Order: sequence, then structure tokens, then C-alpha cells
Amino acid sequence: MWAGLIAFAISAVVVAGVGVAINRPPDISPDAQRLLGELALIPALAARPDPPDYDRSAFGAAWTDDTDAGGSGNGCDTRNDILDRDLRDKTFAAVDSCARAVATGEFRSPYSGAWITFRRGQGTGAKVQIDHIVPLSFAWDMGARLWNPAVRQRFANDPANLVAVDGDANQDKSDKQPSQWMPANKGFHCQYAAQFVVVMRTYGLYLDAPSVPVLRSALRRC
Repeated sequence: MWAGLIAFAISAVVVAGVGVAINRPPDISPDAQRLLGELALIPALAARPDPPDYDRSAFGAAWTDDTDAGGSGNGCDTRNDILDRDLRDKTFAAVDSCARAVATGEFRSPYSGAWITFRRGQGTGAKVQIDHIVPLSFAWDMGARLWNPAVRQRFANDPANLVAVDGDANQDKSDKQPSQWMPANKGFHCQYAAQFVVVMRTYGLYLDAPSVPVLRSALRRC
């Protein structure tokens, strides 16, 4: 699954037509070269600003199906869409927000590497969570506060910025940027950095300077 998402991230770079050629040692793959070029194009601030006015509601109703993000408008809310994408060995059931929602399934949490069993019911939301790889409040600080509400709602529901993870790892991450947090599962660092960079470039966000070398190091291993 993650190999497919890496390919998606790289294809987004190619389709955008903005890849930058850089001199690379022989051990750096062409895919890593493209992503490193994209990282170099993200404007960086010396530090993350701390505006006082962040509010989750500025990004619209949580997991709404009523956006222009990819996959939206299919009759299922975004959380159920991502569960269907990321889990395996699934069974399904109808719920108010989705006629074909995942009822049971399992997945390896990319953040921790732990196998997680999902069963719909009380407590499920705490155990299995959908994370914004580029956190909403970080995006707000780095430029999203200037967007119109429709763009913020699209961002909050964009599958390219979402991943199913275990709740403990998601709570540990909170709204931290790469300079403050990277997944404990080092095998996911390449994919995490690739998606982070593609999302930042797609939406024209700024990056904090301390995160640049962290992302660069992860991308060099792609």
C-alpha cells in the first residue's frame, strides 16, 4: 500500500511539471532526486509562527463528504473512505454517514509498526485514528489562515494528506512538525516525508527551517 502512495506522491511532482534537477550522488534514486527538488522549492521561515487564532472549525465540519477533495461526494464521510483505503481483510456495514462502512479489519500502523485490529463500536475512534500528515494547525500557522474556507475544507479532507494510524502514535504526534516529530517506525520515514513535501507544495505552504534537514534526510533514503 505504501509503495503505491509513494508512487502517487512522486507522480504528483512529475505531473505538476515543477521538478528541479539537482546534482546527486550515485546512491540517491531518481525518485528521491525529484522529491528533494520539490523540498528545495518550499519557502522556509526561520521558525514556526504562533498566531493565536487557530480554530479547527475554520477547516469545516470534520470528515464531511461535501468538498471538492479527491474521493468526496461518494456518499461516505472522509474517515470511512480512509479506513476503506488503508485497512485489509475488511467486512462492511451500513452506518448513517456511509452505506458501506468498514465494520472490521486490520492494518499495520505506519507510525508505530504495530498491528491494529479494528472493530466498529465504542472506543474505536480512540484506538484507530485518521491523521493529517501535515497537521491542520501547522498548516494554519504556515499560510492556511489566508485561504478561503473552501480550500481549507478541501485540505482537511484531501486523501493525499490522510492516513489511518494507531491512536497512541497520533496523540504523541499532535500538531508537531517534522523538526519536532517523526514516526517511531523508521521504515515509514520516506513515505511520511514524501507526502509531507507533496502536500506542502500542492497547497503553497511555508515550512519551518528546522524541518528542512529532517525531511531531506528522510527523502535521501527513498
